[in-house]
Amino acid sequence: MSGTGAVVLVAALVLTGVAAWWLRARNGAVIPPAAAGEPGGLPPALHRLGVRPAEADLTVVQFSTAFCGPCRATKARLQQLQSTRPGLAVVQVDAESHLDEVRELDVRRTPTLFYLGRDGRLIGRSSGAPRPDELTALIDAHVGVGS
Repeated sequence: MSGTGAVVLVAALVLTGVAAWWLRARNGAVIPPAAAGEPGGLPPALHRLGVRPAEADLTVVQFSTAFCGPCRATKARLQQLQSTRPGLAVVQVDAESHLDEVRELDVRRTPTLFYLGRDGRLIGRSSGAPRPDELTALIDAHVGVGS
């Protein structure tokens, strides 16, 4: 291998490593609406799905698909959190059955979660399996733990 070939190989490996790190760091991270390029109010697509954020302190809308393993784990974690946090509402949406809303909301992978305050304001969104500690912290910041 020539010197130039070795440099190209090393550069490609470094770029691959940086890209992998960046993707892993973003996986499941909650992104505020401004950073996601979204307005802060209730997106019309969520309204059409029957999401009613005024009925809870925090509403989490999860877009899932039938064969998504991380979706099942996220759903179970949300159910566990909901059982001890009465102000938390969870809405499950089958992404395959709601393709217009998926396109409008730019859902590119599952699970994708939208976090809505009681006023309908979009607090944030996450794509990929959310980190359990970050999910719990976000929910606890908006909903108290029940007794």
